[in-house]
Amino acid sequence: MQGRSRKNLLSPAVILWILIIEMAETTAPPQAESAVQIVYTERPQNEEPESFHLRILSSVLGSEEAAKDALLYSYKTAASGFSAKLTPQQVDEISKQPGVLQVVPSRTLQLHSGHGKLH
Repeated sequence: MQGRSRKNLLSPAVILWILIIEMAETTAPPQAESAVQIVYTERPQNEEPESFHLRILSSVLGSEEAAKDALLYSYKTAASGFSAKLTPQQVDEISKQPGVLQVVPSRTLQLHSGHGKLH
C-alpha cells in the first residue's frame, strides 16, 4: 500500500513539472531561425577577401569568433561575397554595412531534363 501512495504523490509533481516546462516554452520569446544567406560585397581593396568578409560579419555578430562560426564560404573569383548563417535581424543589419551590395537567401535548384531520359 505504501508503494501505491508514493506513486500517487509523484504523479502531481511530474504533472506540475510538465506544466512549468510547457509554460516556459510558450512564454519564451521566439528565437529567430538562422538561414543560409549569400552576401554580395564590393571587391576589397588592399585586403584579403576573407578578412574583409570576416570584418563585415564581426561588425554585426559582435566578435571574430562568432563571425568565423557563421561564415560558410568566401567567394573570391567570379563574385565577391560570402555565405553565412544569419537571422532575419542580422540580415537587416548586414545589409546596411559599407561594402555590402546585396543579401539574398541561398537556394538549391534542381535541374530537370524534361520528360525523356538522357542516355
